[in-house]
Amino acid sequence: MNIAIDFGITNTDVVIDCGSHEFHSIASISLLSGKEEVLSEIFETLNITDRIESIHVTGGKSAALPSRYKDIEIIKVSEIDAIAAGAKRLFNLKENALIVSAGTGTACVWLNKSKFTHLGGIAVGGGTFEGLGKLLTGNANGLELNEFGTKGNRRKIDLLINDVVTELGSLPGDITAVNFGNTKLHGLDTMENVSASLGNMIGEIIGTTAALYAHILQLQDVYFVGRAANLCLIKDGINSRLSLSNIRGHYHPEAGFANVVGAISFSKKKTN
Repeated sequence: MNIAIDFGITNTDVVIDCGSHEFHSIASISLLSGKEEVLSEIFETLNITDRIESIHVTGGKSAALPSRYKDIEIIKVSEIDAIAAGAKRLFNLKENALIVSAGTGTACVWLNKSKFTHLGGIAVGGGTFEGLGKLLTGNANGLELNEFGTKGNRRKIDLLINDVVTELGSLPGDITAVNFGNTKLHGLDTMENVSASLGNMIGEIIGTTAALYAHILQLQDVYFVGRAANLCLIKDGINSRLSLSNIRGHYHPEAGFANVVGAISFSKKKTN
């Protein structure tokens, strides 16, 4: 079997390749990815006892790992290569595509023929959602915040364009004018409403960033990987910004495992 590991800030993702892919995710409790012991810990946690032919690693401090674990080669893949190769495989991308990895933070990668280029990124993502969620509601679980937010009304928290001006160019009146603008006078509201506003704000920031890069590259499609982009509050916020420029966002149910899929497929391609 071949194994790939992505050492993320929030989750450590593992794919076991035995002809088909078996996915696992464990919390990144200790950032030991620069030490050989973390591999033993992962294999013990997942009860992996079969013979391992190769170990592919990416993310975190994986570059600091030794070149071998016992008698097994450790193949190191840069995070940018893993992101791009994973998205390429999940979405069956060809020669020219904008990929946005919305995980704990957000990175933007350009697939240009066979070349992967890191365009830049922002320090906003699922980690921001959970961190601000903790400060504002006392809850730091992204899945729970997303669930609360689906039952909330962000209009109790945000100011929309219709609330502050009669019109603003060609923008529709229901677009956000000021995230959390209503709280200046009224203070914070229910957990549901705050979560709805917070998830939307994270999505709008990611979506605006993605739209700007799409304009630069003259592309009409953006391909999203990472767990944050599949939270419906954040996804809706992303799409609200993309739609202003007639840009299409594409999502995949296994987007959270894109990096480990990319790590194993990129290094296999490199050795073939």
